[in-house]
Amino acid sequence: MAPRKFPNGPRDALTAAIEQRDRHTLDMVTAAIRHKQVLMAYQPVVQATSPDRIAFHEALIRLQDETGRIIPARDFIDAVEETELGRLLDCLALEKALQTLYREPDVRLSVNMSARSIGYKKWLRTLSRGLDRDPTVAERLILEITESSAMMVPELVVSFMSDLQRKGISFALDDFGAGNTAFRHFKSFQFDILKIDGQFIRAIACDPDNQVLARAMLSIAQQFDMFTVAEMVERADDAAYLADLGVDCLQGYYFGAPTVKPDWMTDSPLAAGA
Repeated sequence: MAPRKFPNGPRDALTAAIEQRDRHTLDMVTAAIRHKQVLMAYQPVVQATSPDRIAFHEALIRLQDETGRIIPARDFIDAVEETELGRLLDCLALEKALQTLYREPDVRLSVNMSARSIGYKKWLRTLSRGLDRDPTVAERLILEITESSAMMVPELVVSFMSDLQRKGISFALDDFGAGNTAFRHFKSFQFDILKIDGQFIRAIACDPDNQVLARAMLSIAQQFDMFTVAEMVERADDAAYLADLGVDCLQGYYFGAPTVKPDWMTDSPLAAGA
């Protein structure tokens, strides 16, 4: 059988398929926001030398479709990141994280945001109302900004961080190593936490290249007095190597999957991942 020919070539057919997928994703996100089918999953970040002690949880936004299925951010975030929907999701994630901090005075949370939301009035109002309601949540709130996002508007990020750090909020540079950091800006950022991207963490115990790169990133963090977190830790030997290396905290499936039912919501152990 002869190969199928597309009217305008295979490239146009692929582009059309991608556009159709993105339209479906945008429709799904729009519906989830409209019907308030948004929830948070929480993943523990543990102390490297005492993994039974949780330093904080990362709050990760999830959607529910019409069947009740929980949809992780990786399935929709790229399609909405540069749109108004992305800003609305940032607002909802922040609002839900603040609500958890109000209810749970012993919990510390990090929540993701895009640098695009820095000037977004609704996001700023959400944060302002949250701090006015309970100023003590500021010291338990960590805002995570990805390296690639921070590099888009570095001067704006620096000013934004400085203002909120004075109120007690901490900042984490997420996915470090995955983007294109300009070190002339890095010196000005003053992030409190550096999260090493998981691509440099997987199998690090037996990967000499990842060992060299992780040591270099750890050295940078230590020079700038930044707390370090290794992401995507999935094996015991990797966890042990990172602890010996001097990384402060570890995050990954080895210690717990993101769950919509964290231990402060239920008496049962963390179970269902989301």
